[in-house]
Amino acid sequence: MTISDKTAVEAVEPGVIGKGRWIERWEPENDLFWEARGKAIAFRNLVFSIVAEHIGFSVWLLWSIVVVRMYGTFDDSGALVTAGANGWALTASQGFTLLAVASGVGAFLRIPYTFAVPIFGGRNWTVISALLLLIPTLGLAWVVQYPDTSFGVLVAIAATAGFGGGNFASSMSNISFFYPDKEKGWALGLNAAGGNIGVAVAQKLVPLVIGIGALGLSAAGLVYVPLSVAAAILAFLFMDNLREAKADPKPTAASLQHGHTWLMAFLYIGTFGSFIGYSAAFPTLLTVVFERADIALSWGFLGALIGSLSRPYGGRLADRVGGAIITVGAFVVMAIAGVTAVIGVQHHSLALFFVSFMVLFAATGIGNGSTYRMIPSIFGRLQKSKGEDTDQSRLDFKRQAAGAVGIISAVGAFGGFAIPFIYKIAKEQTGTIVPALQVYVVVFLVMAALTWVFYLRKGAAMRNV
Repeated sequence: MTISDKTAVEAVEPGVIGKGRWIERWEPENDLFWEARGKAIAFRNLVFSIVAEHIGFSVWLLWSIVVVRMYGTFDDSGALVTAGANGWALTASQGFTLLAVASGVGAFLRIPYTFAVPIFGGRNWTVISALLLLIPTLGLAWVVQYPDTSFGVLVAIAATAGFGGGNFASSMSNISFFYPDKEKGWALGLNAAGGNIGVAVAQKLVPLVIGIGALGLSAAGLVYVPLSVAAAILAFLFMDNLREAKADPKPTAASLQHGHTWLMAFLYIGTFGSFIGYSAAFPTLLTVVFERADIALSWGFLGALIGSLSRPYGGRLADRVGGAIITVGAFVVMAIAGVTAVIGVQHHSLALFFVSFMVLFAATGIGNGSTYRMIPSIFGRLQKSKGEDTDQSRLDFKRQAAGAVGIISAVGAFGGFAIPFIYKIAKEQTGTIVPALQVYVVVFLVMAALTWVFYLRKGAAMRNV
């Protein structure tokens, strides 16, 4: 920005919405502006960001419930006994593959989606990303009608559901600019929870719409076509672009130079990666481990719902007592729940398994909120450690933090890709998912230890972030 451009921006009153719904000047840390105008504008953008992200998450996880209807039943020799809906006869391994691919593509797309906000503007990209959801919804509606379709084509279409997963990174990056530091945990938690809850809504809504009328499985995709268009229209009409966020992508790239970005990305695999991976796999686990497709279709959504609703409270707790201590606690609870889930499988106790996963989902949600709250705090300390307490330095690190949010969310989401594949391998090699659950318990304990070492122990440079 040239000196003349900077002077022109400073002459504009904060919060004024100009052509193309661009806000040239935004000062959330200015208490007078925030209370007078900023809070209302930020909340409006948050609401419609949640709407678009909610639809995105719903589309991303559509296959988690559709595949339950597509499974065939086989005898001990592997011969088909009963076909699923529309004549499909997927195996458990094929189902886990579809879930993993959709999750993996969504994770990968979070990287370019993160860079999209500084290139196009938050409001503009929300419109585009919502319209892109028409590809996976219409694709699903078409392919499920043809059970003779090759598995490769089915995988390719399921992969496009990843468009919905990419939305999260751009949405979180955008909203992080609107709120002051003291309210980021709660705002980002709400934004994420509103999106995450789309998983639960889809898993509850899809079985209902499939049973209505003659559309069958196609209804799962078609119901989200008008909703995706509506999300794009609402974003176009009511969201804003921030000039502060419209910049070259260099700050996002610069965030990759910090070791803390990669460490937080690893920890986020344990929180959000677990949430999205377990959300995708849970209905299938109930079906293939306990042979209770009825419970999977009726109650499989409950874990994603609990994980979504607990997320903003993880952010709020982190605002009050620090993100690190909440994150450590979340990982410990996740490990304990993993152990009891193993016992549930070994004793074929559906009740113990189900309750264990509900606790696990709640802990992932709390951990999601607390880890996200840690990110801006870490970058705030990095900025202060440079000894350059200027407006430009603060803005640069704020942009780095926003970029890191997207990158961390992308890496973390790969947990959603890994978890179904680990279940698949365990089931194929041992006939049970117990080894997979045991691996997860060990990983959670390692992550708890790393969080304590770098962010909680006495003497740590980033203690109590």
